[in-house]
Amino acid sequence: MITRGFPNIISDDLPTLKKWYQDLLGWEIEFDSDWFVHLKAPNHPMLELGIIAADHDIVPTGATAGGGGTILTFVVDDVDNLHGVAKERGENIIEPPTDLFYGQRRMVLQDPAGTLVDVSSDCAPSQEFLDSLPHRSHH
Repeated sequence: MITRGFPNIISDDLPTLKKWYQDLLGWEIEFDSDWFVHLKAPNHPMLELGIIAADHDIVPTGATAGGGGTILTFVVDDVDNLHGVAKERGENIIEPPTDLFYGQRRMVLQDPAGTLVDVSSDCAPSQEFLDSLPHRSHH
């Protein structure tokens, strides 16, 4: 039985990546070393994120730094406010906040390790999407 799980990002620059997640998204440090950083969300202690130094022995053979094929998703109270902060900081914004059909307003950033970070807030879903849900169908 699984008792705990969290994503780990492999980074060529652990201090920079740690600071990025702290400063932009407000993660708090739970454990901090030169090879591994464990972060927790301040209001949700079960939300965890790890960062592993790419040159450390614990990195599995074949693993590489950066998030190729990975998207981290975080839901925040106000994605538009965070977009303003990210813009001021000169962050790599891949997509500005956009309302998506399923009821999320999403912005996509790229962290300093190259991982895509989807930051979303709730918004109204499209009527077409609502009508497509089985419990709303008019058959």
